[in-house]
Amino acid sequence: MEQSRDGQRSRREAVEAARPPPARRCLNAPVTDYDVLRVFCGPNGGYGNELGVVRDGSVLPGPDDRQAFAAKLGFSETVFVDDPERGVIDIYTPTLRLPFAGHPCVGAAWLLDVPELVTPAGVVGARQDGEFCWIEARAEWVPPRTLRQYGSAAEVDDLPVPPPGVAAPSTPSGQWGWVYAWAWEDESAGRVRARAFPGRGDGIDEDEATGAAALLLTDRLGRALNITQGAGSQILTAPQPDGWTEVGGRVRLER
Repeated sequence: MEQSRDGQRSRREAVEAARPPPARRCLNAPVTDYDVLRVFCGPNGGYGNELGVVRDGSVLPGPDDRQAFAAKLGFSETVFVDDPERGVIDIYTPTLRLPFAGHPCVGAAWLLDVPELVTPAGVVGARQDGEFCWIEARAEWVPPRTLRQYGSAAEVDDLPVPPPGVAAPSTPSGQWGWVYAWAWEDESAGRVRARAFPGRGDGIDEDEATGAAALLLTDRLGRALNITQGAGSQILTAPQPDGWTEVGGRVRLER
C-alpha cells in the first residue's frame, strides 16, 4: 500500500483539473460544497454506485448536521473529510453513521489520493493500480449482512426487491435487513453475479455496488472474486495475509 508523495500530488492535480467548478451545493443553509463520484464502474466506465463527498468536513462538524445532510443528498453513503492529508473520514447513510463501508472508502481513497484512510473502525490501506483504486480492510469491520447464495445468475437477476426487515439481524446500529444475493457465473474463474438489498427503509431499496458485502463474501469463500453487481457495476476482491482483504474498482467523478 505504498505510494510516493509525488504520485499523490500529480493525481490530486488531475482530479482538481477534472472537477467541474463550482461544486454542487445543498439547497439548505448552510451552503455546502460536495462532489459526486461513481464507484465500482463497469469496464466501459458506466454504472457504479453514487457517493457524495464533502471535502471540507469542518463546515458540518456535528453528527446531527452530517446525518441531516446525508439524508438530504439521499445517496447510499456520504463521506465527510475531516483531514484530507491524513485521510480521516466520517461515513453516513441517509439514516446511520457507519464505522466502515466499502464504496465510500474506495471513492474517498481515489479522490484524496492518500496511502491510507482513517475510519472509526480502523486504518484502511489504499493504493492506485492503473484504472483501479484498491482498499485493504477487515471483515470484522463490516456490519452484519445476510449472504444468500442462489443456484444461478438468472435466479439473482429475477429476484424482486424484498420488503424491509427480511432476514434482519439485530445490531447495535439498529435493524439492517441487509441481504446480499449472489450466485456463481463461473466458479472456476471466480466470477460472481450479485445484488444487494439494504432493507433499511431509507429509500435505498437496492444498492448498485457494495464493497463491504463483497469483502464479507471474499472472506467467507477465501478466494479472489470478480463480481458483477446491480445493473452493471464491477467489484474486484482478493484475500490478503493475516485476515485482510483487498477490494478494488474504477471510480469516476460524476459532478
